[in-house]
Amino acid sequence: MEIVYVYVKKRSEFGKQCNFSDRQAELNIDIMPNPELAEQFVERNPVDTGIQCSISMSEHEANSERFEMETRGVNHVEGGWPKDVNPLELEQTIRFRKKVEKDENYVNAIMQLGSIMEHCIKQNNAIDIYEEYFNDEEAMEVMEEDPSAKTINVFRDPQEIKRAATHLSWHPDGNRKLAVAYSCLDFQRAPVGMSSDSYIWDLENPNKPELALKPSSPLVTLEFNPKDSHVLLGGCYNGQIACWDTRKGSLVAELSTIESSHRDPVYGTIWLQSKTGTECFSASTDGQVMWWDIRKMSEPTEVVILDITKKEQLENALGAISLEFESTLPTKFMVGTEQGIVISCNRKAKTSAEKIVCTFPGHHGPIYALQRNPFYPKNFLTVGDWTARIWSEDSRESSIMWTKYHMAYLTDAAWSPVRPTVFFTTRMDGTLDIWDFMFEQCDPTLSLKDNGCLIACGSQLGTTTLLEVSPGLSTLQRNEKNVASSMFERETRREKILEARHREMRLKEKGKAEGRDEEQTDEELAVDLEALVSKAEEEFFDIIFAELKKKEADAIKLTPVPQQPSPEEDQVVEEGEEAAGEEGDEEVEEDLA
Repeated sequence: MEIVYVYVKKRSEFGKQCNFSDRQAELNIDIMPNPELAEQFVERNPVDTGIQCSISMSEHEANSERFEMETRGVNHVEGGWPKDVNPLELEQTIRFRKKVEKDENYVNAIMQLGSIMEHCIKQNNAIDIYEEYFNDEEAMEVMEEDPSAKTINVFRDPQEIKRAATHLSWHPDGNRKLAVAYSCLDFQRAPVGMSSDSYIWDLENPNKPELALKPSSPLVTLEFNPKDSHVLLGGCYNGQIACWDTRKGSLVAELSTIESSHRDPVYGTIWLQSKTGTECFSASTDGQVMWWDIRKMSEPTEVVILDITKKEQLENALGAISLEFESTLPTKFMVGTEQGIVISCNRKAKTSAEKIVCTFPGHHGPIYALQRNPFYPKNFLTVGDWTARIWSEDSRESSIMWTKYHMAYLTDAAWSPVRPTVFFTTRMDGTLDIWDFMFEQCDPTLSLKDNGCLIACGSQLGTTTLLEVSPGLSTLQRNEKNVASSMFERETRREKILEARHREMRLKEKGKAEGRDEEQTDEELAVDLEALVSKAEEEFFDIIFAELKKKEADAIKLTPVPQQPSPEEDQVVEEGEEAAGEEGDEEVEEDLA
């Protein structure tokens, strides 16, 4: 097969035209040898010459042209209809279809295309070119390489006045995009002229955001809809709930009214698992959790007041900072509060007071992160004050595992979607800690400062960093699920034993406190009782001894006067009296018994 290359270039770019022709060789100069020059030659012996064993290389710098990307949308419109048929009119389209289906050419074309389509379908069924092999094998060899992470991209706030990246949300379809909410959470300290825009970034283009979202107030939280990736839900700083459709542009599609919205900034928004995919709920530091339907945002469909006293009073409600909802547990949701308490709620309860099921106290400050383990939903992770804690729903008084107290405040945390024992935490000093409880529980496995397998971290300066962790931290290890399950169950049993012991000690202390007054009365009664018993014993023995002396006196009167007894007889008489006294004591003790 002949291969032909065709080069297309403008004539003006070739330079001056070259004309070639054949001619005879010409001698332009001839230098004859000169013997006198040989006499001036100086011989050097020996001669030193340096030689390089390596290849000679040179360095050149080139400034490549910057490659700019731009995303543009395309609207697909239904076509193929004649001009006289309106595709929006159902009757006209049905009438045209019936007309075409009666045509013989249509039937022949369908029969011909049907065989081709059948052949393609059989090919697809025979071989799946997108199949991933060995996905079912969970057992993986433990990676011997050291845990590491590298920076993939950095997405910087394009505004001149930098704002904090307050929330990140991954695109539900393959994590190709990242939605970032920007806001200034310092109360009444927002700079003059600060923009309220938030952005959607394409991971392959960090130079320019794909779409700017323009809310009425800066966004504190932003979430993609898992069922429709074009729809986003945002919680505003002024308490409103906003909804966007990226197909319609940057402006807000639906917005809740001020009167029916939250009174404080919305720190948590979550999409609910519903048939329509339009239901969601939000939480704020005003102590309310509201359910919404984005099709009608005029008012919430339901409101729950986070009053743990169950009096449903807003002034007693706890402010919500974080939310958690697991689709596998559709009736339960959890709220992390400013007071360091996690509230577990039941969505299907009849009254608002019954919706608060239980509480988990444990942190000394606001709970900034709350998330269930994706493999074991009964266990959940919280971050507040200087520690991260792992809880079990079976142990309400104390967490089952926790990290050490750090020097800097913890700001966020998240479980790994791939490994059940790996989670990530961030600190106020800009450090990202990666924990692997299967190998080490005292210190993080990897710590990164300022810098599935991709992690996105937002900073106070509005910079969003995309990191890729090493395979050892993003690959399921051998028997990791079983190890994680046994570890959680073991720690839960341990905490239950400790709780039972503490409960028993509290009951004892309570009983002692209640019985202190009774003990004093009992002591007085005991002292009086002992005195009465001793007095009764004295009186009883006095009577016994008096009777014995009387009998002895009567016996002495009846018997004749004997001769003077010897010292041995006196000793016998005294022993007899002592024996009689001992017998009397034994009789008294038997009577008392």
